[in-house]
Amino acid sequence: MAMTIPDAWGVHPDLIWLRGIQPERPVVFDENRGIWHIYGYPESAEVLSDPAVFSSDTARLYPYEVDESMNHGDVTHMDPPEHTNMRKLIASAFTPRVVADLEPQIAEITHELIDAVEGKPGFDFVDAVAFPLPVIVIAELLGLPRSDRTLLKDWTYKITETKSPFTIQDSGDDDGATNMQILAEQARQLNSYLLDHLRDRRKHPREDLLTKLVQAEVDGQRLSDEEVAGFSSIVLFAGHITTTLLLGNTVLCLDANPEQEARVRADRALVPSAIEESLRFLSPFPATSRATTTDVKLGDFPVPKDQMLVVWLGAANRDERQFKRPDEFDLTRDPNPHIGFSRGSHYCVGSPLARLEGRVALNILLDRFPTLRLDPDDQPSFFPVMDMTGARRLPVRIG
Repeated sequence: MAMTIPDAWGVHPDLIWLRGIQPERPVVFDENRGIWHIYGYPESAEVLSDPAVFSSDTARLYPYEVDESMNHGDVTHMDPPEHTNMRKLIASAFTPRVVADLEPQIAEITHELIDAVEGKPGFDFVDAVAFPLPVIVIAELLGLPRSDRTLLKDWTYKITETKSPFTIQDSGDDDGATNMQILAEQARQLNSYLLDHLRDRRKHPREDLLTKLVQAEVDGQRLSDEEVAGFSSIVLFAGHITTTLLLGNTVLCLDANPEQEARVRADRALVPSAIEESLRFLSPFPATSRATTTDVKLGDFPVPKDQMLVVWLGAANRDERQFKRPDEFDLTRDPNPHIGFSRGSHYCVGSPLARLEGRVALNILLDRFPTLRLDPDDQPSFFPVMDMTGARRLPVRIG
């Protein structure tokens, strides 16, 4: 059965596939914004796999200046060879072992959060579990005080509220430039906070990711303080929000498909498959951007040089040329080559942590709440932005 998201939940109007509407074409030029929308799966895969033609350095096309302080350590907007070198340094510190060792902590934190709401008839799942879990995990991973989680929440939520639509048209009203100034100020505050901590690690090393990043060295190269702070801010924002959205989205999908939820409860080997299908069906970060470096033909569509492309990962994950019955949530989908974590050299470095948190938390939720379901009298609300998919508020009933 196809599942659509009600307009009443506040989903951004550009996320048309969540309403069961398929894009008319896989590649569409938007004259109002001066950008190309890439909706198709093969076209998206091509863009994400060729950084020489489709550059991640999109800021050069903005109609306003971008504060340089926002670029330090921002691997998401780098191209090779700078991106390649940065990823090597990060990978030397953010290893699979570092992630795997977090499993007992993730389980402990999840149980503590559930203990706080156990016995209540209902609660906001995002506020009680989906938000605090990844914030606490990432804070402890980096070595930041758990007591700062409210401060970290405020920064990350302000960033989501300030993000402007992808555009390269100068509207003349200064909205884009103003938003970038606000984002830059928030980035400076967060980076200043992180710089204080990482400078302390240089003097007093600990067993945490900040120390590992400060000490990371590949072929004699190290990360600067600004690069460590910049990457750490991405870990805080993307790592926190991705897992928050993933957890809420999986609960939504299982609630809308009770027969499949029953199968997951009966066979926990299906939990990873449920998470992967959730990533496909409700991709947490549904869009990423690229800039063409030369004239190129994308599918049947000629795209000129120096054009901004918005690659709609969420729409590509619903392309019927790649997925059978794309508007149905199917936890037995195999293979499931979704691009919810992007593809190519910019494949999400934090994806193993998000998957681990999702698997551990979902298993514990199913154990602790045999009748977890959406509250029929209190509807969810989504983040009302075009580059995030998921609930900011998700009332559930457990009694």
